Amino acid sequence: MLLKLICTPEMDSGLEMVNVIAKSNSLTKSLLSSVAGISVTACMLAMLTGCVSLDLFGGEKVDRSLSTASVPNNQNTQTQSDDATIRNAVTSADLAKISDSPLPWANAATGSAGVVTAIREDRTSGFVCRDFDTTRHSFEGVASYSGQACLSETGEWLMTRFNQK
Repeated sequence: MLLKLICTPEMDSGLEMVNVIAKSNSLTKSLLSSVAGISVTACMLAMLTGCVSLDLFGGEKVDRSLSTASVPNNQNTQTQSDDATIRNAVTSADLAKISDSPLPWANAATGSAGVVTAIREDRTSGFVCRDFDTTRHSFEGVASYSGQACLSETGEWLMTRFNQK
C-alpha cells in the first residue's frame, strides 16, 4: 500500500490541514502473486523430475540391460506346464459323463486356469486322439486354444497339437 501525504495551508483559519490519501498498487500485487505462482510451479517440477524420466531431446539414456520384474519370465516352462495340465484334464475326462459340459482346469504351479469347452474323440488315424478347444487365463492374458492329444503305442498320452486361435 502506498501512502501519500498532501499538506495544504488553509486560508481562513491559518491552520494547516493534512489530507492523507491511501492508494493501493494493484500492479505490484498481481506481479508478486504471479512470481510466487511461477516459483512454486518451478519448484514442484524440479522435485518431480527425480520421479519421472523426461526424455525431451530424444537421447538414448535409458539402460535396458537390467530387468526388475517381480514375475520371472519363464514363458516356455509355464506353457509346457500348462500344456501338461490341459493334456491331463482332456485325457482323464470321462466323455460319457461330461458330454458337452465345460471342463475346468487349473495349474497351481503357474497360476493359469481355463475351461475346456469341447472334447471330440477321433480314431481315424489308427490311434485314439482327442481334439479339444480350451481357454487359458494367465498373467499374460486370456487366450483361446485348440489342440489334440493322442494315445501312443506305449500307452502314454502325447500332446500332438496345441495352437492359439
